[in-house]
Amino acid sequence: MWKQFAALVLAGILLVSCQQDIVPERHAFKKMNVQTERTIPDDFIPRTLSIAAVGDSLTEGIGDSTHTGGYLPYLKTLLEKEKGIREADFKNFGVKGTRSEQLLERLRQKKVVMGIRNADMVVITIGGNDIMKVARNNILNLQVESFKKEEQAYLKRLDQIVKKIRTENPNAMVVLIGVYNPFMQWFPDVQELDQIVSDWNEAEKALLSHYTDTYFVEISDLFAIGEENLLFDDQFHPNDKGYQLIAERVYETLEDEALPAFARKSANAGDKGEY
Repeated sequence: MWKQFAALVLAGILLVSCQQDIVPERHAFKKMNVQTERTIPDDFIPRTLSIAAVGDSLTEGIGDSTHTGGYLPYLKTLLEKEKGIREADFKNFGVKGTRSEQLLERLRQKKVVMGIRNADMVVITIGGNDIMKVARNNILNLQVESFKKEEQAYLKRLDQIVKKIRTENPNAMVVLIGVYNPFMQWFPDVQELDQIVSDWNEAEKALLSHYTDTYFVEISDLFAIGEENLLFDDQFHPNDKGYQLIAERVYETLEDEALPAFARKSANAGDKGEY
């Protein structure tokens, strides 16, 4: 079975090239029923929600026919329907092909640092290219153990990424979008990679649980095999509909707790004469 998957990965490499990123993932999404009161004072002044988006091609928006940032325009529309948000202002620092160690380096760039410092929310897409690196480096002898070993190294880097963001901006919400498994579209019987991706997502969620104001967005179930194609022509990146569904899932994750908290914070700032 792994030989079959090796042939698949090789085809993917030839199709996408080593510079584009692939984002594997899959796991059943269960929305938490957070009992958070959404009461907002009637006299508060809505304010701008500043968002810094960092990461790989999902943030850059590869596969987006409008070339306007993948899921970000859809998320902007949803957020601006919130009572506490006058405008959702995005700074997009996504770069296709980015792995976790490269994102760590990018977080030291002045423009990225400033974007994070000025943000109310930082949204991250990362991890897919870390998984693909293992596949490329072991294409003739793919073993589950190789992915598990890299998973531990990846989690250490992810922890450094979150800590770096927290250092630059202790008050920003941090949102991590999980990875999905596009290979299931071609070989639905290859379960090993699907389980690997699921394990990575669970480990990411466990890591984020050690930090406050952090949110994990599960999207793998969106890209499970179904009647509707959500992938771009390269069969790896999302198409327009795929990005729309990612944005909706991000919004669903934030709407019960994070967004009301932001609105209340805005109301309190208004009481103090701050904008």
